[in-house]
This record gives sequence, C-alpha cells and structure tokens, in this order.
Amino acid sequence: MIRCLAVDDEAYAVKIIADYINKVPFLELAGTTTSAIDALGMVQQGGVDLVFLDIQMPDLTGIQFLKLCGSKCKVILTTAYPEYALEGYEHDVVDYLLKPVPFDRFLKAAQKALNVLQPASNTAPTNPPPAPPLPETSPNYIFIKGESKNKYLKVGYDEILYIEGLKNYVSVFTPGQRIITYQTLRDLEEQLPRPPFYRVHKSYIVSVNKVRMIDGHTVYIGDTSIPIGETYRDEFYKVIRED
Repeated sequence: MIRCLAVDDEAYAVKIIADYINKVPFLELAGTTTSAIDALGMVQQGGVDLVFLDIQMPDLTGIQFLKLCGSKCKVILTTAYPEYALEGYEHDVVDYLLKPVPFDRFLKAAQKALNVLQPASNTAPTNPPPAPPLPETSPNYIFIKGESKNKYLKVGYDEILYIEGLKNYVSVFTPGQRIITYQTLRDLEEQLPRPPFYRVHKSYIVSVNKVRMIDGHTVYIGDTSIPIGETYRDEFYKVIRED
C-alpha cells in the first residue's frame, strides 16, 4: 500500500483528493491538511510515501515544499495553473494534475506513482487488484462556502450564470438567487470546469452556456452586461471562435 497525504489550503479540494485516494485499492490515506507547514512536519516524521500537493498556498508554496522535502517522499502536484508544470518536473514530481481533477486522470497519476514506488522488479502479486470502476460522469455541481465556517451550498454548474469578485467576497449569480461567499475569485476559478466557465475580467467569471450575446468587448447574460478585460480577450475570443 502507498501511504498518501492530501494537502490543499481549500478544505473542499482536500476532501475530493481524499475521496479519490479511498477509491484506489493500492492507496491508503495517511492524512489530510490545509497547511503546507503541517504537511512538511508529517513527511519529516515518516509514514508518508506520496503527497498530493497544491502549489498556490499561503506561508509555504508547493515549490518551496518540494525544495525542503527533498527525497523523503514522492509528490503529485495539483493546481489550476499549468505554468508551474516545468518547475515541478525539475523537482522530480511524479505527475502534475490540473484542477478540477477528473477521477480517471487521478487514477492514471496514481498508477504512475505505483510504478515509481513499487517497480515491476519488486515481488508483485500474480493477480493484482482490479482498478476501481470509473464514475459514469464527472461531478456537475460545486459546493460553495456559506456564511458560517462549516456551511456549504450545493450549486449545479448549469445554474450558474456568472460570478463577480469583490474586495472580500464573491457573488455567484443564478436565475433565482445571488449567493455571497467569503472566498476569492481565484479559489472558485480553480474549482470550476473549463468549459463552460471562463475568466473574462479580473472581477468576473462567466458561463459561456449562458451568454446571450457578445458585442465588442462586452458579454451579455440576460440583461446584465459584463466587460471583457484586455488581459482575457485573446483567450476568450479564441474559445468563442472554436465553439
């Protein structure tokens, strides 16, 4: 068994990885934490073979963790930002998973870790355990933080029209309500699938499925007009043209 540690500053993201670990026969969940510093202590104490590690974390980033961790365990990076992939591989990571992570991609990364930690030259069972069945579909919803510490609201992807980020909170707009959550727009962006969700402005994420019209540098969803920021225009227009 490969003893695994799930590390992410978002509790919901940790839960997803922990659930995935529990589905794989040759993985064992050794622990979870939202603190990279606590994770480093766990690794240094021993008992951890593989760490599923977020890159963007306060106090200690994933890359800094890799430098401090050395060869004490293997690491699979998880993030929404592909630009860190090269630097991660320079530190000999097993794999690099982009959020939101589908289970089939997670399983492929786990198999890579198995090949690294328990190579074929080792004594292997004649009949290895079968891989767990893949889920029929990926999740079609997200849990959004509520106003209290342990409150989460389940919202279907098809319900979300657009998301607006303000100073200290984010507003998620659906046809029937406006949900206010005290987290950053970047945190939500990491959890939402692309497509249909795309950042079009430093303060807005839209669902392309809900776009009624694009006129110049403005997106219209219902009667709401949303500006397309200069930083995001090229990528967003490319998505629209490909659709």
